[in-house]
Amino acid sequence: MTTPAAADALKDEIAPTGKLRVAIAISPAGGAFWSTRTETGYAGVPVDLGREMAAQLGVPVEYVAHNNSGQIVDAASKGTWDITFLPKDPEREGRMSFGPIYEVADATYIVKPGSQVTNFQALDQPGIKVAAVNNTTTMRGAIVHLKNAKVTGYQTYDEIFGLLKGGEIDAFALSRDQLNAMAKQIPGTRVLDETFKQTVTAVAVPPNRPQSLAFAEKFLTEAIANGTLRKAYDNNGLKDRPVRTQTK
Repeated sequence: MTTPAAADALKDEIAPTGKLRVAIAISPAGGAFWSTRTETGYAGVPVDLGREMAAQLGVPVEYVAHNNSGQIVDAASKGTWDITFLPKDPEREGRMSFGPIYEVADATYIVKPGSQVTNFQALDQPGIKVAAVNNTTTMRGAIVHLKNAKVTGYQTYDEIFGLLKGGEIDAFALSRDQLNAMAKQIPGTRVLDETFKQTVTAVAVPPNRPQSLAFAEKFLTEAIANGTLRKAYDNNGLKDRPVRTQTK
């Protein structure tokens, strides 16, 4: 049982401003990582999880919006957020502390309307322009995967969506679920069948916050077991998406 003194020490570390500041990335892509703006604030799996975590701590929640996960990582040492839920990779593990993984997604490419590209071999050719969200684990994976095509990072999903729709880029690297949804919005595009990497998404806290990390680990482990994560998926258009977790 947590003592009042221990609870106060945890709150001082995990919510130093008196609020739990949850870093989120905004995009219409949806899924288990991205959040969206609404008329009253924000919606998304990280929004629901952050709200539930703040309720357990007994503090108000505040959302700190960013354009992409790379911006969240860059702010990890600046003291502007307290908890986040984002894709994990070795580069990021050196800059923040991760708890349990709550989402495993397959990364691939969507090609522009009318493209003749049907597989990775045809995509990886000189002169092919591939876009990715800047400074993300998917972008780093695409750069390693493609030896000849040029991978360029852009700050927002919206910008890349427009470039793909207009045929100004040849392909976009992202998770398959999000690309399948995009394909419905841009007629003539194709999501390639192959997978070039698995992206894992996890809860994370800024570096050197051991009590925060312990709380986040306990919270997410319980959220996976007791249906809180499933409910967050269902509330955000992911009723048909199975929860795919894995150990750290």
